[in-house]
Amino acid sequence: MNATTDKPYDQRNHLVGLEKGLAVIECFDATHQKLTIAEVAQAVGLSRAAARRCLLTLAHLGYADYDGKFFRLTVHAMRLGYAYLASTTTPQILQTFVERLSEETNEPSSAATLDGNEMVYVARAAVKRILSINVNVGTRLPLFCTSLGRVLLASLDPADAEKRLAEAPRPEFTQHTITSIPQIRRQLAQVRANGYSLVEEELQVGLISLSVPVYNSKGQTVASIGIASQVHRSGPKRMIEVVLPILLKHQEALATMLQ
Repeated sequence: MNATTDKPYDQRNHLVGLEKGLAVIECFDATHQKLTIAEVAQAVGLSRAAARRCLLTLAHLGYADYDGKFFRLTVHAMRLGYAYLASTTTPQILQTFVERLSEETNEPSSAATLDGNEMVYVARAAVKRILSINVNVGTRLPLFCTSLGRVLLASLDPADAEKRLAEAPRPEFTQHTITSIPQIRRQLAQVRANGYSLVEEELQVGLISLSVPVYNSKGQTVASIGIASQVHRSGPKRMIEVVLPILLKHQEALATMLQ
């Protein structure tokens, strides 16, 4: 369905070349910073010739570099993400609030939105680095084992949430990672009942995080916002008793600012 008109999508308006080009750009991430033509073709499901044309076009436009074997995205590609950030006030508002959260708790704070079967960071304030992976605005993480992600999943229709879980990989990051859909389903029911998600050592050993939904003025979930800490410093008791009231205070304030 077309999100703008709610009418069936007219395939006559579909630009296959644009679809292929965007798919090629999305191949590159933190673990795939440089790729060959063959690797891109396999990842996107294109012929080598089509992948080559897309990559060479991106290189010609300045979005990619080519050393004769590998392609990699350039800083110029960041314009695509900044275009979104500049075109909406929501990330700007969320950035202000995550900075306030970090100041009040002296812990890293983040906000994320739903994008397909993943969550993507749209605001971030890092007091100290506590994740072994590099997390910045634009970083994507799984929905199923992160507190920010579970809040977003819980906001969906249960059937939609389970469909996304079934379609996405659910790797066991630690011995505490919950990967089975029935168990995650129970976790999501708790999130809906409690209004928050607490995740302990499922993404990384020693990491605990607490997140709540971000509502707009209509009561719709538009993002999630949360705090991360080390278990030895902030156990579940402190997160619920000390951090949660702070999160809920900011949640209420955000609802008056987001349309």
